[in-house]
Amino acid sequence: MKDFCHLPVLAQEVLEGLRPKENGRYADGTIGGGGHAELILKAGAGSWLGGSDRDGVAVEAASSRLAPFGDRVEVRRGAFETLADWIKLGTLDGVLLDLGVSSPQLDESGRGFSLQKEGPLDMRMDNRQNETAADWVNTRSAADLANIFWELGGERNSRRIASAIIRKRELAPLETTIELADVIEKVCPRKGRKTHPATRSFQALRMAVNNEAGELQKGLPRVVSLLKPGGRLAVITFHSGEDRTVKQFGREETRDYDVQGEEDVPDLRVQRPARMRWVNRKAIRATEEEETKNPRARSAQLRVLEKLGEWKGEL
Repeated sequence: MKDFCHLPVLAQEVLEGLRPKENGRYADGTIGGGGHAELILKAGAGSWLGGSDRDGVAVEAASSRLAPFGDRVEVRRGAFETLADWIKLGTLDGVLLDLGVSSPQLDESGRGFSLQKEGPLDMRMDNRQNETAADWVNTRSAADLANIFWELGGERNSRRIASAIIRKRELAPLETTIELADVIEKVCPRKGRKTHPATRSFQALRMAVNNEAGELQKGLPRVVSLLKPGGRLAVITFHSGEDRTVKQFGREETRDYDVQGEEDVPDLRVQRPARMRWVNRKAIRATEEEETKNPRARSAQLRVLEKLGEWKGEL
């Protein structure tokens, strides 16, 4: 599985955030090729790490890369929210989540993630899942597709793109990445832009196919339940929507009150101790040097939270 190797982004910053210690216990919920996990295990002598990933190829690659650590590592296939199914609650010193798609997934045309390479419209991180990107673009209504492109991709031309897809599939189903990219480019010509006009739509479609937003919202409290008091959660995002979700979760857990209902009405607040604290108020970004070496790091943002007391949240 040497092909599934990529540079871990914000590697030094992750280590500074998690502070791996001797005989500590950690989890990497999106283990990928095992790059971050390897660094954590090396930094914390005698430490243990549990890893998970929805991608079976990634699980195999990480297991191979981390084999020298022996029983200090356990890797299982599944979404990061499933870590709480097999790791005892309140036992970890740190958890890492590196969200989004990995470079090896983009590089493999057969996975259908890249709009630059001809491949099937797949985009599934877990190939055991039934519904592919082709199913989404060939069956969803124009309104549904427009909402996906706007809400998950911030695509301003979402309605025009959705209408173009509907017209195209009336003639023949869309089956490949290049077909979809061409449909979008005809509606939104490049006009000298560096990025392909289909970039936001592809990102949105990938996130929808894999329910990435839903997994993040559901998974954050579950992985925090694994932490000891003083344990830290480090999350790397590559998309503004994901970052907003992490920030909102952090706001709720670092304040010293609960809100009754959807609006925060001061007179109705229920006081309680803060459950977490921000280790860094602002998101940590890659240095210019790292961005030059690893272009994927340009959009990466790292946020770190520390658990303050016993977690009382629901799983």
